[in-house]
Amino acid sequence: MIRTALAARSFVLRAASALSWLPFAAARLALGVVFVQSGWGKLHDLPRVVDYFASLGIPAPHLQAPFVAGVELAGGALLLAGLFTRVASVPLAATMVVAIVTAKRADVASASDLFAIVEFLYLLLLGALAASGGGALSLDALLVRRFATEDGERTGGRS
Repeated sequence: MIRTALAARSFVLRAASALSWLPFAAARLALGVVFVQSGWGKLHDLPRVVDYFASLGIPAPHLQAPFVAGVELAGGALLLAGLFTRVASVPLAATMVVAIVTAKRADVASASDLFAIVEFLYLLLLGALAASGGGALSLDALLVRRFATEDGERTGGRS
């Protein structure tokens, strides 16, 4: 019985290790799609977005609306590709902070309310991506492997 349990545990640990790349890839891709769609939508309806930002009291809404739309579109595209993931996560996280403080402020009366809004969940995922990078299934990882190999060959394998 104990051997069977240990064998099962070993199998689960090997499978989990082999699939460890999947959660970050899924989070990165999901966020990328969300932000590309959001940025694209904002860019194609800027007058409405400017009016909405003005109603929230966001300063210079005629400048902020296209800026946020561009950040979301470009940042989302970078997340989708897994390119400069850590860098792209920072301005996207900033837009989520602004969204929470302005558009969602009235919906947040307690910590549990904060945890329930999607913008906060996006903020947490963006924080995780900023800390960990794009993961194994990303252009970031491909570039690191490519240039680390070239650098290793140039320096005789020394780091």
